[in-house]
Amino acid sequence: MSADTLLVSTRKGLFVWARAGAGWKLEHHAFPGDSVTLTLVDPRDGQWYAAMNLGHFGCKLKRSADRGRSWTECAVPAYGEDDIVPVGDGKETKVATLKLIWSLAAGDASQPGRLWAGTIPGGLFKSDDLGESWQLQRELWKQPERGSWFGGGYDEPGIHSICVDPRDPRCVRVAVSTGGVWRSDDDGESWEQTAHGMRACYMPEGQQDTPNSQDVHQMVQCRSAPERFWVQHHCGVFRSDSNGGDWKEITSIEPSAFGFAVALHPDDPDTAWFVPGIKDECRLPVDAKLVVARTRDGGKSFDVLREGLPQEHVYDLVYRHGLTVSDDGNQLAFGSTTGGVWASDDQGDHWQMLPARLPMVHAVCFA
Repeated sequence: MSADTLLVSTRKGLFVWARAGAGWKLEHHAFPGDSVTLTLVDPRDGQWYAAMNLGHFGCKLKRSADRGRSWTECAVPAYGEDDIVPVGDGKETKVATLKLIWSLAAGDASQPGRLWAGTIPGGLFKSDDLGESWQLQRELWKQPERGSWFGGGYDEPGIHSICVDPRDPRCVRVAVSTGGVWRSDDDGESWEQTAHGMRACYMPEGQQDTPNSQDVHQMVQCRSAPERFWVQHHCGVFRSDSNGGDWKEITSIEPSAFGFAVALHPDDPDTAWFVPGIKDECRLPVDAKLVVARTRDGGKSFDVLREGLPQEHVYDLVYRHGLTVSDDGNQLAFGSTTGGVWASDDQGDHWQMLPARLPMVHAVCFA
């Protein structure tokens, strides 16, 4: 089934795009002026969730049962006054306060009302009433290794990727920037670190293989082959064929192994897409050309896809939630920090730019 609606979360609201023949048209603009950082479409009941960061007014979470025509306010994850954020890079220890809802995931059909939320400063929360209340997963929060987590692009660590295993919804994996990959097989009652095999080139010699020091940028799991995971890491691309552990580095990606976003074909674990860039000080497209890298053979080789994408004087960066793939694996879309949005109907062989220059894009997803 193809996707007929695209949700684009931006610094100035949520833009809802609808298919119009071979192209797209703007259908609705919700929350104009507000920074919408993430949206989730719940596959169980079709409800939409919009996470917002309103600065002085804090983080908000809203839910829509009518495709964005009206919204109901939900609760947001909250920390207690005794929840302390230790960080491993020398920054001052402080009381935890919600800075950002960085990830949202729906539970299984057998778990009505279940939602997961990952936040900055590195907390995982669970709701069993569609976001009306949230519970901090304290077994992960209390892990001794948390003391060595540290921020990537933010001052504090954060959980940006949540994968609920389609074989067993009690098995949940999260990725942390910066703190590796963690797995629970018992609905959050216990956790183990599984980032073994990753490499952190920014760490001192002898510490680069430390699982707890891995800056994962984004982690995705294959729907039909759930043992396969892909990660875009600060230091490269990694693949796991063993349920999110024993990671192997992919070195053949061109024009760069750095980036933030990764999308995985839901039914073909060997097909994945990335948006490469230049890391650290620059964080720009390589050679000022916007391209998408695609592998169809598990990372042995990559196609550099550029037809329909700008190839001169380009400064677009794609954030970790800024690339998405449809349920049938044929449609793709991504949005950039400079407000461009591109879509493809043929797995990235050809791209078309949506007819608008939007505010900075934080995230995109199909509905």
